[in-house]
Amino acid sequence: MTVWDRPEPPTRPVPLDRERIVAAAVALADEGGLEAVSLRKVAARLDAGPMRLYRYISTKEELFDLMADEVQGEILPDEQPGDWREALRVLAHRTRRAALRHEWLADLLGGRPSLGPNGLAVTEARLSALDGLAGLDTVMRAVETVGDYTTGAIRREVANLRAERATGLSDRDWQRAHGPHVTKMLATGRFPALAKAVHDGTEVDAGTSFANGLEWVLDAVAAKLPQPPA
Repeated sequence: MTVWDRPEPPTRPVPLDRERIVAAAVALADEGGLEAVSLRKVAARLDAGPMRLYRYISTKEELFDLMADEVQGEILPDEQPGDWREALRVLAHRTRRAALRHEWLADLLGGRPSLGPNGLAVTEARLSALDGLAGLDTVMRAVETVGDYTTGAIRREVANLRAERATGLSDRDWQRAHGPHVTKMLATGRFPALAKAVHDGTEVDAGTSFANGLEWVLDAVAAKLPQPPA
């Protein structure tokens, strides 16, 4: 029986339910990442005995599943756009924004699909955006491809944010600090393509990079869809 199917026990003596447990766990993770979350710490925040939480949640992995599903509720828009491209675009951008509000979500994205109600609803929204526009296998591969790009880009952005906090250096400060080494290596002539990118490439912020890359992925999806008659 999954955590989604298991009934909740009575709330006495301290009022307790999975909703309160998950809210407390999300707050802890927002403050200190997934490593700050344990059933003991959640119980302390709720002023309840740790053993009582095991009547609602069996493992920390179940708690993480519930936390991820709770945040995935922030991804669904109020209304599903009618155009498939806009629908997938909106879901991708809302996923990124949710992950930036809750950075720990980046550590839980990918892997096996979420089986919670919100996770299933997000998957349904992605699949239904393309439903009927191509064969089922094409639709599934398209949704996977957009999802893989979204997850990878989010993880890279969150990793950069964490590195900035850990080192105290912004991306620009980090580049300046490592500039002499990079300049020396490029001067060897062994990395001509990289040198061209460093000297002539246009630097964009993370939001612009995400949006641009997403449009390229959506272009690739469009190329795989049957074209309407001229």
